[in-house]
Amino acid sequence: MRSAVACAILIAALLVMAYPLAWMVSVSLRTGGETSLRFYREVWRAGPFDRYFFNSLAVAAVVVAGNMVFCTMAGYAFARYRIPGGRVLFFLVISTIMLPKQVILVPMYILMQKLHLLNTYGALTLPFLADPFNIFLMRQYLVSVPPDCEEAARLEGAGEFTVLFRIVMPLVTPALAVVAIHTSLINWNSFLFPFILTDSTSMRTLPVGLALLSQGEHSTDWGHLMAGAVISVIPIVLAFAVFQRRIIGGLTAGMSR
Repeated sequence: MRSAVACAILIAALLVMAYPLAWMVSVSLRTGGETSLRFYREVWRAGPFDRYFFNSLAVAAVVVAGNMVFCTMAGYAFARYRIPGGRVLFFLVISTIMLPKQVILVPMYILMQKLHLLNTYGALTLPFLADPFNIFLMRQYLVSVPPDCEEAARLEGAGEFTVLFRIVMPLVTPALAVVAIHTSLINWNSFLFPFILTDSTSMRTLPVGLALLSQGEHSTDWGHLMAGAVISVIPIVLAFAVFQRRIIGGLTAGMSR
């Protein structure tokens, strides 16, 4: 009985979450009461939509790679080394998770302006190469990983970077998968910072481009807008489909340790 109730609740939740996606696809395929791909063709050909897509891919790739490297390094340091004031520092790092991103928008804009990075890929990537949640996740995962292999490598003469990149990182691939998908989701859907830090068509990302797409003077062209939204969702859906087992395993392991 309990399993049937749980199954019914899960099915209901699935339907609730799937309905907006189904509606989005349905609207993007409707053209004058008929089903066609006209909106997709027109969106892809109209304006610099392909440029928006490329910018989002390039920025997401750099930010994800940076988080996988730098957050692993920070998490490893917190998990393995006795740093003076390490607990306080770690608390300060994770406390920034509670800080609304809008609070740092103006200081970041001023900093990017002084560094002459506005409207460049640097403004879209450098401030986001490390995320406090990812540092917390990697630290929690690494705390319970036995250090035997690392000590054996040091006895063989391996340096710290060799230990980190050749011993530790292969052991934490489930957590790295979580870092990758978490970072890609946040960065791929980011609107506020790309909108403020860029001001040219050539540097806009997909969320900014979609916000400006098909906005008529008095109405919104929902067909083209939904077609663009479907195109923007495809990479994230594919990434989650490929890494879902590692993501779920990494989350459950990291949070239980």
